[in-house]
Amino acid sequence: MTPVAAPKASRRTPADKHDERRKALAESALRTLGELGYARSSLREIANNSEFSHGVVHYYFNDKLELIVYCVRYYKETCVHRYDGVVAEATSPDDLAERFGDKLVETIVEEAPMHRLWYDLRSQSMFEESLREAVTQIDQSLEDMIARIVDRYATLAGAEPAIAAPVAYGMFDGIFQQALLGHLNGREGALEDLRAQVVGLMPMLLAPAKA
Repeated sequence: MTPVAAPKASRRTPADKHDERRKALAESALRTLGELGYARSSLREIANNSEFSHGVVHYYFNDKLELIVYCVRYYKETCVHRYDGVVAEATSPDDLAERFGDKLVETIVEEAPMHRLWYDLRSQSMFEESLREAVTQIDQSLEDMIARIVDRYATLAGAEPAIAAPVAYGMFDGIFQQALLGHLNGREGALEDLRAQVVGLMPMLLAPAKA
């Protein structure tokens, strides 16, 4: 009987290995970046607070700007997909609004430094032209995420959205940032307020029912 050959393991290319190392560096760097922010971080500081040497960090990223942009892109790409379950699992408009509010609160509690870094980077892009393209692309991905949630809410409610996607994103971004600031400052009730604001805001995004 002829023996069956074992399946060959897929071979990783040098490009795959390079991408994996950049992701590992990003995951390691995010904690330091979230604590120190854009202005106070350097490649050497990031390396000193990670398991990677300064030489390794500099090999994979030319400068601090490239590393920070990569880190925030990497984090936000993961972050926006966390709301896919909210869209897929909600069974009614109220259920979706409550799940969405809960998820926003959860991400503030668990990842406040990462959100603080994002707002820091977005503010810096007003002065650093080299940041603007990346910030604009990340902003667009967040706007698209909000649009998916609003569209699903409207479908569950049997209605149509009444607010353009950029406006809806601006509204949710505003209350999220205020809740984040309140949480970081230790303001009592900041997260409960966010939940209530999300639930209250969602119906306002729909067109009135036709007579």
